Amino acid sequence: MLDPFFRDAVVQAQDAWRRVVIYYDGYRADRLPANLLQAQRDFFGAHTYERIDKPRGEFFHTNRTGRGGKTSASTYVV
Repeated sequence: MLDPFFRDAVVQAQDAWRRVVIYYDGYRADRLPANLLQAQRDFFGAHTYERIDKPRGEFFHTNRTGRGGKTSASTYVV
């Protein structure tokens, strides 16, 4: 690693390796970062979401605008 040839090769490939590690870490994580996507779906279409601090199968909808009704889209069991 101290030889200039290898040092330069590592430095040149470092950004690509970091992207690979991030991708790999995403697949092996216990919880994937989909909470933003679920919040957007709920906001624009009242799709509901599950919370990790509540029992599985319990669905929630948050009225973030203060307008509209309390109706949410139907849910399904996976």
